[in-house]
Amino acid sequence: MPAQRLLLALALLLSAPVSAQPQAQKALEALGIAMEGYPYPAPVQYLPLTIQGQDVRMAYMDVPPAGKANGRTVVLLHGKNFFGAYWRDTLRALSQAGYRVVVPDQLGFGKSSKPAIDYSFHLLASNTKRLLEQLGIQKAAVVGHSMGGMLATRFARLFPEATTHLVLENPIGLEDYRFAVPWRSTEDLYRGQLGTTEESIRNYQKTYYVTWRPEYDEYVQVMFRQTLSAEYPRLAWVSAATEQMIFQQPVVHEFPLVQAPVLLVIGQEDRTVVGRARVAPENLSKLGQYPELGKRAAKAFPKASLVELPGVGHIPHFEDPEKWHTALLGFLGK
Repeated sequence: MPAQRLLLALALLLSAPVSAQPQAQKALEALGIAMEGYPYPAPVQYLPLTIQGQDVRMAYMDVPPAGKANGRTVVLLHGKNFFGAYWRDTLRALSQAGYRVVVPDQLGFGKSSKPAIDYSFHLLASNTKRLLEQLGIQKAAVVGHSMGGMLATRFARLFPEATTHLVLENPIGLEDYRFAVPWRSTEDLYRGQLGTTEESIRNYQKTYYVTWRPEYDEYVQVMFRQTLSAEYPRLAWVSAATEQMIFQQPVVHEFPLVQAPVLLVIGQEDRTVVGRARVAPENLSKLGQYPELGKRAAKAFPKASLVELPGVGHIPHFEDPEKWHTALLGFLGK
């Protein structure tokens, strides 16, 4: 009998955590820095590239029209703390409206390679152009959110013959951060990235929104789970290098050179500032004033329309998708 009780107790001890353990571990499971296993809303393909002596692959989605094809293509460019999959609703809206939609993950982001290279907007724009050429696309409307807005602007300036429309959704870089944000070395930025925690990611991302919703936490968890990967130091270096790219390579001075018609969609509650933590409190209120920055940018572009969204922060396609899609599709249809 004692032996039977011992065996029963042992069986209970071993079986009790079986159902609970996977759930606890799942919340802390590392995510590879190439986001292996993370589902995208459409099949992911890869463009092989050789950049600065390194063989790399650029991930992208190429989604055909779901509705009646109109023969036009839209390229969606993601922000710094995101990746192509966060465009899922916009991708669907464009596809249903008859557009072919190409959604790349830039090198250093999403499912693309994470090489330690000299990152520049010229390089990323050139890679995007090579992708379009590989797909046989000569002209496209280019849509950029946040950092993607800086990249889209550089693309439109470098390749005016390939850019039919330029759409900027709460882009960063509407001001030159070098004039107001203290410089830090890439090594210092890298060390700061190594100290990233789930709480610090969530607190930062909460600044994007007027009202935090539970579904936004998905993008916190993606970034946090990547910090648990053995390869995270490489991703941390890329994050630091691309932050330096944003700081050192402004595009605001190029707005008058853009030939394509431009749509600016600006959430009026956005106060995003790259390097915010380094700015003295007395100077911070002068930066990231998107209501003013949007108006200034609209005047700087030769052909620009401005749509202002009250009560919306940094990501209109999350916070007010209906108004965002109405503005986007209306502009592209002109």
